[in-house]
Amino acid sequence: MSIRCLPNSKVSRVFLLCWIFLNCFAGFVFTAVVTLDSIQIFKTHEWLKSKPTVYFQCKGENMTFLPDVKNKDVEYAFKGEESWQPLTELSDKKCKRCGFYEKDTIKADDVYDEWELCPSDFKDGKYTRSKEKEFSATFLFRESDSLKTASSSSSGTHVGGKGVHLAIILLIVLLVLTVAIIGGVAVFKYWQKKKRQQDQARFLKLFEDGDDLEDELGLGHVI
Repeated sequence: MSIRCLPNSKVSRVFLLCWIFLNCFAGFVFTAVVTLDSIQIFKTHEWLKSKPTVYFQCKGENMTFLPDVKNKDVEYAFKGEESWQPLTELSDKKCKRCGFYEKDTIKADDVYDEWELCPSDFKDGKYTRSKEKEFSATFLFRESDSLKTASSSSSGTHVGGKGVHLAIILLIVLLVLTVAIIGGVAVFKYWQKKKRQQDQARFLKLFEDGDDLEDELGLGHVI
């Protein structure tokens, strides 16, 4: 069997399995929720109000108001179960432009601080952000419920998308091995066919040489 004669069904089956595998994991992107663990503001920017209206917001997302934060120099701690939690969600290796702000009734809202909030900022699931004379806040980072459900059915899945990465690496290895095996079998069968053809050619040549020898000796006429 030559390489051209290799059944396409085997190759098609391999690529079909790969396509199904990738589609299953295409939506399995690591996401984690960010909750506010504690915050302390050191100043207020609004002169007309005695109590500030502080909120958190990431670019392109809705404002998350912090209704309990009303006084400066007071540390507010949270459980992460409040109605306004979580603050936002982060996907694997993807940062967001976020910040703390204070509502202003006359001009544009005042900015406590704006920064790039990234998954890599969190060490052991915790990240503290502070700005001198403005605020200090601590955030917690935990996998979302959807990821927990998926990871419970796959014991190798860990926070940070390690399970997904491992599955992709495993898929690539299996794909390479499968292609290598199919290619090896095809080459081996091609070599076998060529060898048979060469053996047949030598065998026929021996007969032809034998016939020529008989003709030269005149044995054919004697028979």
